Amino acid sequence: MTTSLGGPARRVRGPPRASDARARDRRGRRTISSRTVTIRPGNAPARAAKAGRMLVAMATTMDGERAKRYRTLWEDELAGATLYRALAESADERRRPILLALAEAEEKHADHWAKMLSDAGFSDLKKPRLPLRVKALSFLARRFGADAVLPLVLRLEASDAERYDRVAEAPDSMAGQERMHGRIVSALQGGTAGNRIARSEGRHRAGAGGALRAGVFGINDGLLSNLSLVMGVAGGTQDKHFVILAGVAGLVAGAFSMGSGEWVSVRSQRELYEREIEIEREEIAAFPEEELGELALIYRAKGLDAPEAEALATQIMKKPVSALDTMAREELGLDPGELASPWVAAGSSFIAFAIGAVLPVIPFFFASGGTAIAIAAAIAALSLFAVGGAISVFTGRPALVIGFRMIVIGAITGAITFGIGKAIGVSVS
Repeated sequence: MTTSLGGPARRVRGPPRASDARARDRRGRRTISSRTVTIRPGNAPARAAKAGRMLVAMATTMDGERAKRYRTLWEDELAGATLYRALAESADERRRPILLALAEAEEKHADHWAKMLSDAGFSDLKKPRLPLRVKALSFLARRFGADAVLPLVLRLEASDAERYDRVAEAPDSMAGQERMHGRIVSALQGGTAGNRIARSEGRHRAGAGGALRAGVFGINDGLLSNLSLVMGVAGGTQDKHFVILAGVAGLVAGAFSMGSGEWVSVRSQRELYEREIEIEREEIAAFPEEELGELALIYRAKGLDAPEAEALATQIMKKPVSALDTMAREELGLDPGELASPWVAAGSSFIAFAIGAVLPVIPFFFASGGTAIAIAAAIAALSLFAVGGAISVFTGRPALVIGFRMIVIGAITGAITFGIGKAIGVSVS
């Protein structure tokens, strides 16, 4: 067999065969039929060179993408600093130094990304054009004051809060500082991040008011859903045992569904809060000076003078347990010792749904036919009116309006399902 690697072809013969026919190729080399293999000189170096060019191209592309990402972050930080300085110009004496401190923090972040760009070979950085959003907010702040713009800035900070969690080149403290900016802006408005979470979580509210609200809506869910089920089955059969069976099955299935769903939801929310508290614990241990400064800024945003805020923050940060408890309350709006229990939430939802669901079923234990249907409808109407009155306590709307609205909703759903059951019918042999 003939082989050639980077030099003249060298022929290696196998055992001779009588059928081998010798011939000359176009270059004059002798070959031995199909048993001769020639690897032409220069093939391996050419392939290596091509692979090298591909690697260089890939590296260049990666460097370009990385530089583009750095530049975007650099421009965003400069835009944020400009916006905070515009807010500071229109803010009162108490909030102006806080907003300027936020602007300086954004500029430090911008300096970090400028250095990353310089290290990557992009040192000729020109001041970027401000985004239209920043120009508009700056104009509104100068025209109508900082209070008119802070809610919009808070939304922007909320959307950027976890931006650096996915950027490997960002220092650990940078992600925490970005989250802190939103908390400080919230404090300038008189709120906390936890207040925003509570407002956005319509189903889960701490305290007695939240438990009462959850109970009212749980009863409403059970009453409406099982009323529709019972009326549908009652419209299709005269046998009250089938109605009772369907009603009890709907009660059990719905109650377990509500309870398990509430358990998963509250458990997930609790784990989220626990994770936030754990992150805060890690930040206090790793960056005590930064956390002290953040806590002082929060107290300044709440109205304390700078020396008082610094002294109070220093005193709190001396004890890690107190520091964590305070930071969780002030930054996150959470009480580490009073997180919602998923089991309590699940049990409450189960019981509330069951109470509402059993009401339309009760008449069928003592009556049948049209009598049971009429009694069930009357009980459901009274119960829905009561639920509407309870809902009006939370909404502030007139109790009569909400009560009659609930009766209309129940009547429509019950009539529809009763009509469907009547049309389809049920025959049991």
